[in-house]
Amino acid sequence: MTDSVEAPDGGYAAARLRLLNEEAQPGPPRRAALATLTDQWLAALATEAAQATGIGGYALVAVGGYGRGELSPRSDLDLVLLYDPGDGPVPIADLADRIWYPVWDLGLALDHSVRTPAEARKTAADDLKVQLGLLDARHIAGDPALTSGLRSAVLADWRNQAPRRLPALHEMCQERAGRNGELSYLLEPDLKEARGGLRDATALRAVAASWLADAPREGLDEARTRLLDARDALHLVTGRATDRLALQEQDQVATALGLLDADALLRQVYEAARRIAYASDVTWREVGRVLRSREMRPPRRRGLLGRGRTSSRGSATAAGTPERVPLADGVVEQEGEAVLALTAKPERDPVLPLRAAAAAAEAGLPLSLHAVRRLAAAARPLPVPWPAEAREQLLTLLGAGESTVAVWEALEAEGLITRLIPDWERVRCRPQRNAVHRFTVDRHLVETAVQAAHLTRRVGRPDLLLTAALLHDIGKGWPGDHSEAGEVIARDVAVRIGFGRADVDTLALLVRHHLLLIDTATRRDLDDPETVRTVAETVRDTSTLELLAALTEADALATGPAAWSTWRATLLADLVERVAGALDGGVPETADREPTAEEERLAIEAARTGGPVLALHAHTEPDGEGEAQDEALGVELLVAVPDRPGLVAQAAGVLALHRLTVRAADLRAFDPIGEGPVALLSWRVAAEFGTLPEAARLRADLARAFDGALDIEARLAEREAAYPRRRGITPPPPRVTVAPGSTSQTATVLEVRAHDVPGLLHRIGLALGATSVSIRSARISTLGANAVDAFYVVGKDGNPLPSTRAAEVAKQVEAALR
Repeated sequence: MTDSVEAPDGGYAAARLRLLNEEAQPGPPRRAALATLTDQWLAALATEAAQATGIGGYALVAVGGYGRGELSPRSDLDLVLLYDPGDGPVPIADLADRIWYPVWDLGLALDHSVRTPAEARKTAADDLKVQLGLLDARHIAGDPALTSGLRSAVLADWRNQAPRRLPALHEMCQERAGRNGELSYLLEPDLKEARGGLRDATALRAVAASWLADAPREGLDEARTRLLDARDALHLVTGRATDRLALQEQDQVATALGLLDADALLRQVYEAARRIAYASDVTWREVGRVLRSREMRPPRRRGLLGRGRTSSRGSATAAGTPERVPLADGVVEQEGEAVLALTAKPERDPVLPLRAAAAAAEAGLPLSLHAVRRLAAAARPLPVPWPAEAREQLLTLLGAGESTVAVWEALEAEGLITRLIPDWERVRCRPQRNAVHRFTVDRHLVETAVQAAHLTRRVGRPDLLLTAALLHDIGKGWPGDHSEAGEVIARDVAVRIGFGRADVDTLALLVRHHLLLIDTATRRDLDDPETVRTVAETVRDTSTLELLAALTEADALATGPAAWSTWRATLLADLVERVAGALDGGVPETADREPTAEEERLAIEAARTGGPVLALHAHTEPDGEGEAQDEALGVELLVAVPDRPGLVAQAAGVLALHRLTVRAADLRAFDPIGEGPVALLSWRVAAEFGTLPEAARLRADLARAFDGALDIEARLAEREAAYPRRRGITPPPPRVTVAPGSTSQTATVLEVRAHDVPGLLHRIGLALGATSVSIRSARISTLGANAVDAFYVVGKDGNPLPSTRAAEVAKQVEAALR
């Protein structure tokens, strides 16, 4: 390469061409070699020009990407010519022309400036982009003292101005992302400007240089190298200085990089972009935390000896002890993030990763990097099938709406998602070569779950809706029809995460036929009875129909604007209405099963004593034989008490006071000894935090509540005032309806669908009591974070409510819950 020095105009060009055509050393070695070659050539030009002009006080400095030694084949040459004017004017223009013109003569792009060190420093102070470029200043020729002096001054300025400059840099990154989109989801991404691209990687270097925060380093250099390699190949394939990876060039770029095809190229690029984007999110959160802590730092005042000391009035939090607010068992909020509690033991708690993720998403918080990495390193694998709590926490995570995405991406960045669901690996970062789709396959699946979370009030089984949303395209990437392949995979995943046989069949049907309704509605004659009959035979019942309709809408909304319109929504609603009319609907009559021996014993004792009698049983996991696995968490609590109005509200209120989460409940009444009905309440509960309360304390509070001696509302209000809960996500509003086509001849069935929060069942009981109806029986279930409850109510005469009265009651209860 020495010939580049001997003949700057021709030798450099020939050596550069040979280097770019060599296949033996692509990637970082070639970029470094190209930078070195260019350094030698420019140094020779500058030395010759300085001798010709007689100027000695100058320095030629590489900045930006060239300063980092990262020259792609068509990269600009970013150069600054520094000079020291000394005691008088310097003919610097002549020197500059002797350097710039040979560069232009070779057709190379040049970004240049000529400044004194003071001018360069002032320009950097006024222009953030200039300052970023100078952070990577590297000496090429001339006086090294000029370069080192400027570099030191710029770095010092950057660190001193970081509290002001970093927010401006963050805003610049956000504006750029808004203009160029997310690199990891674009079919024709801009490798430099899009979010997760090379500009963001450079911004992370600038943050690190500020000494205020640093990016998570693991995998970051590799991700940056992959994007640079792709840009090198793109420059060589196109012969242009472009950063946009256009469709028509992707196959050639893939070949140049030794990859199988364009899909393999995009997947590699997407993975790199996600790593950079995730590192950016973590870094900017840390920057915000540091800046906030500086603003909250207590004032320092002078002591007698002149040493600064912290004011004694500063709070413990401001003095450096962060407040930790419980979110879930083993999870707390600290400084705007969900972190692991000090007592958390991930090596003994295989459900903790999902519990932490669900708690973070529900609270609308990011999951801290340290927490995710500790969980990835230490958490035990879940048994197969999963325990019931793990399934519930997954459903809670999926049902959190928009905040699900960031938490899911944090888990995925550390490999936790594919560890939980191995089949996820095949769809991860998989591009969709369809202009209608705006996301990769995996992000589309998560986005469909986000959209489905807004539709959970429309269905009786929100758990199946959310799971089907996550799995509906899981077959993409396998040979053949993705719906058929997805059906097989969905069965395996559903069994893995602990669904029973009937639910597995339903999920498989939803995945297999997730395109049935929209294809039929838009491509078939809905007036043809055969069209409706075929769909009805496929979906089998109204419950599955409502699930499939909600899944269809969520899928379309997640796909993009072109996939959903008023016209499509109208056609879909028309088809669903017709199919529903062809199916047998209705709510089945409650089966009054015979009480067990224990239930009968408790009821007899309650009838004789007149007080509550209870029994607690530890919850056991299913036997793994594939039967229904909807057992609740924690313990089973049986309460028998002479029947009276308001029992449900009172009992649920006591459970809320003891921080017990109701996962399922069953209420019915019978007369065990002929002296009046006894209400039997069967609860399945889990402790919200820590351990379960003692049975004696629980019984005492139940007795006081039933006797009217315990003011539940006041106690709950006091606790909320003392320990206010964080306002997290905004869930869909509650929905209370009269069950359509109910076959019950003894009661009116009210269905309540709402977001599960502490005390919800207590509030429902109070709302029903305020309407002067009586609860004959109830079926309570919590599916993830969604409560799906059915109350069998009667009027004062003991009969079902008239239709108009039932509608009024439903409206009043819904208003109370809102």
